Amino acid sequence: MNMFSKPKNRKAISAVLTTLIILVASVVLGTGVVLYGTSLFQTGAQSAGVATQGVHVWVDSSSSPGSTYVYGAAEVRNSGDKILSVDQINVRGNQVPFASWYYDNNSTRVTTTNFQSQLQYPGTNSTGYLKNLSTGGSGTCSGTGVITINEFAPNSGSNMCLSKATGPISLKPGDRAIVYFQVPSGILSTVDAGSQSSVAVYAGNVGAPQSVTVESK
Repeated sequence: MNMFSKPKNRKAISAVLTTLIILVASVVLGTGVVLYGTSLFQTGAQSAGVATQGVHVWVDSSSSPGSTYVYGAAEVRNSGDKILSVDQINVRGNQVPFASWYYDNNSTRVTTTNFQSQLQYPGTNSTGYLKNLSTGGSGTCSGTGVITINEFAPNSGSNMCLSKATGPISLKPGDRAIVYFQVPSGILSTVDAGSQSSVAVYAGNVGAPQSVTVESK
């Protein structure tokens, strides 16, 4: 009889344990990467925000049935913590082109007090565009295509200098802008006065539609 016991196959057991350890480590590492990526995505989504208030839609009662002038306005603020661009305004699901936007995002004029005030309809000129205050003199704006309006109440001494947009309006965190826009023809008319309409202001994938009453002016 052999006095020595038969050696065990420790090498095979070691290989199995090593394989299990590698598999477990891979699963743990993969789970960690997924959770980290999800956390980064959620953080990024939460950091972007746009707040819209004081939304109005006005239909000019003096418009003829075939050429109704309809304007809207909104106060927009970047409520997040990263730069965003207001890139879309929709009325009843129809997009308003940038060429029909008029905005002021100057912090000297768009103050906290003005931002909380009631937006006013400045009226239109003979060609249907927003009525411009007299050019020149104290309180009026300068620049090609810039419209001077006095649209705040009760702060009647606060003029806005509305520039025609050529693209999205960039806003840093906390920045505010006043935006007036002409609604494309065929979407609303004088018969819609008093009815509800949806207005949506978007900055990328943030924003939401609001229901407003169409006002006759």
